[in-house]
Amino acid sequence: MHMDSRLLWGTVEMLILEVVAQGPTYGYEISQTVGERSRGYFDLKEGSLYPALHRMEQQKLLTSFWDEVDGRRRKYYKLSIKGQTTLDEKKAAWKAFSQGVNGVLGAQFAG
Repeated sequence: MHMDSRLLWGTVEMLILEVVAQGPTYGYEISQTVGERSRGYFDLKEGSLYPALHRMEQQKLLTSFWDEVDGRRRKYYKLSIKGQTTLDEKKAAWKAFSQGVNGVLGAQFAG
């Protein structure tokens, strides 16, 4: 089953914010975490992940800093207060949306 890119568009930001909310992290780690938690359903490629991170940093949802670990310099991302508020709003909207869809589809779809 492949993901529908129209559904994915509005979801990627929420997924990234959720992962970053767990603590400072960098791009590759975000991609791996999303992939693992979704059992491979979401495969965030560099071509979509890094533009999203850049856009979210411009929107002040994330802040970033550089750090060197084991001789490798990486850009880490942290959730801002605005990012946490946005994440909370997106999660509430997603919950309402999924409950509405599950209500129409029937009990066999309700998690």
